[in-house]
Amino acid sequence: MSKFLQGTIVLIVAGLITRVLGFINRVVLARVVGEEGVGLYMMVMPTLFLVMTLTQLGLPVAISKLVAEAEAVGDRSKIKKIIVVSLSITSILSGIFTVALLMSASFISHNLFTDERTYYPLLAITPVIPIIAISSVIRGYFQGLQQMKPAAYSQVIEQVIRITLIAVCTKAFLPYGVEYAAAGAMISAVIGELASLIYMLSMFKLKKKIRIRRQFLSSVKAGKSTFQDLMRIALPTTGSRAIGSVAWFLEPIVVAQSLAIAGVTASIATKQYGELTGLALPLLMLPSFVTVSLSTSLVPAISEALAQNKQKQIEYQLHQALRLSFVTGGLSVVVLYVFAEPLMTLMYGNANAAVFVKVMAPFFIFYYFQGPLQAVLQALDLARAAMINSFIGAFIKTGLIFLLATRPSFGIMGAALAIVVGILLVTLLHLATVVKRISYTFHVRDYVKSFLVMFASGYAGHFSYMHFFHTQPLSVRTLASIVFTSLLYLLLLVCLKLVTKEELKRFNVFRRFIKR
Repeated sequence: MSKFLQGTIVLIVAGLITRVLGFINRVVLARVVGEEGVGLYMMVMPTLFLVMTLTQLGLPVAISKLVAEAEAVGDRSKIKKIIVVSLSITSILSGIFTVALLMSASFISHNLFTDERTYYPLLAITPVIPIIAISSVIRGYFQGLQQMKPAAYSQVIEQVIRITLIAVCTKAFLPYGVEYAAAGAMISAVIGELASLIYMLSMFKLKKKIRIRRQFLSSVKAGKSTFQDLMRIALPTTGSRAIGSVAWFLEPIVVAQSLAIAGVTASIATKQYGELTGLALPLLMLPSFVTVSLSTSLVPAISEALAQNKQKQIEYQLHQALRLSFVTGGLSVVVLYVFAEPLMTLMYGNANAAVFVKVMAPFFIFYYFQGPLQAVLQALDLARAAMINSFIGAFIKTGLIFLLATRPSFGIMGAALAIVVGILLVTLLHLATVVKRISYTFHVRDYVKSFLVMFASGYAGHFSYMHFFHTQPLSVRTLASIVFTSLLYLLLLVCLKLVTKEELKRFNVFRRFIKR
C-alpha cells in the first residue's frame, strides 16, 4: 500500500473518530448553554482562527512540502533547519499575537460584535495560541515524512480530553451567566490542545531523526536560505488562509450588524447566528474529515511526485482524491437533505436549524471538492492562485451577506445563501486553475450516473422514512432509514460500476490495515 493511501486511511479513521467526538462536544454544549451560548462560542472562534492563521504564517503546509522534498533526497540537515527556523518564527509570533489579543479583547467584544458578552470567551481561548502554534510545526514535520499516525492520534486525544471536560466546565460556570459557560467551553478546548501538544512532543522525541537542541542557535543563524524557502511557500499560503480567516472574522460582525439594520435585536441575532454556524454548518461539514485527510496527504505526496517529475502519478492521485470526495460527499448530501429535521431534533432537541441544512446541503458537494483542489494547488506551487481565488470568493460572500441579511425578507437566511455562493465560486475557480496546470480528463458519464444514484437513494430514503419505519420511535425510525439509504446508495454505486473491483480490493486492504 502506497504512503499516500496509507496516510490517507490513517487520517480518515482518526478524522471520523475526531468528528464524532467533536459532534458530541457540540451537542453537549448546545444542550447545556442553548443557541445563545453556542452563538457566543461561534462568534469568538473566527477571531481565534484569524490570529492562528497569522501566527502559523502558512508554515504547516510549507514544512510538509519542504520536509517531503528533503526526505526524498535524504537531506536531514535541511530538515533540521526547517524545524528550527519554523519553531523560532511561530514562537515569536505566538507571543506577540497572544498579548495583542488579550489587550484588544475588550475593544473587539464591545465595538465590533453587537454582543459584549463575547469578552469572556475571548479571554478564555487566548492561551491556546502558543500551544497550537508549536504543535502545528511538529504536525507539519510528521506529515512531510508521510507519518500520519502521530498527528491523527493527537487529534483524537484532544477531542477525548475536551469531551471529558466540556460538560464539567460549562455547568460549573453556567450559574454566573451564559457568557461564562461559553468561556468554560473554551477552557476545555485549551486543555485538550495542551494534552495533544504533550503527546506530539513525546512522539517527536521518540521518532525524530534529527537533534534539535544541539546547535539550535547556529541552525537559526545559518537558516537564511531555509527561511526564504519557507516564506516562498508559506506567504502565499498564508495569504489564501488569511483571506478565508479575515472573511470568517468579519462574518459574525457583518451578520450581527446587518441583522441590527434589519431590526433584529442583539440577543436574537446571536441565537440565529448560533443556529446557522454552531448547529447547521458543523453537521454539513461533518463529512469533510475525508477531504481534510485527503488534502493533508496530497501535499507531501504530490510534492514528492513533482520533485521526481512523475506527472502521471500527480494526475492519478488527484483523480483518486476527487473520486473519494464525490462518493463520500454525495452520500452525505443525500442523508443531510432528506433527514435534516429528525437529525437536528435528535441531536439538539429542536429542528430550528434544519431549514439551513436543507437549503445548503445540495451545494455542499462543492465544499467537499474544495480542500483537495486547494492542496493540489499548494503542492504545485500555485498557492498564489489559490489565494486570489479565495479572495474573490470571500469578497463576494461578505458583500452578499450584507446585501441579503439587511433585508427582513432574508435575514439570517441571506447569510446562509451568501456562504453557499462563496463555496461554489472558490471551488470552481480552484478547479479551473488546476486544469490549466495539469491535464485532467473529466468522466462526465460517471458524474451523471453519480447524481442519478444520489437522487434515487434520496427518494427511496424519504419513502422508507415516511412508510416503512413510520411506526417506530423517532431515533429508530431515523437510524433505520439512514442505514437503508446508505446501503442502497452503495449498492447502486457498485451496480453502475462507479466503484471498481480495484477499489473494492483496496477496501480489503483498508480492513486489514485497521486490524493492525
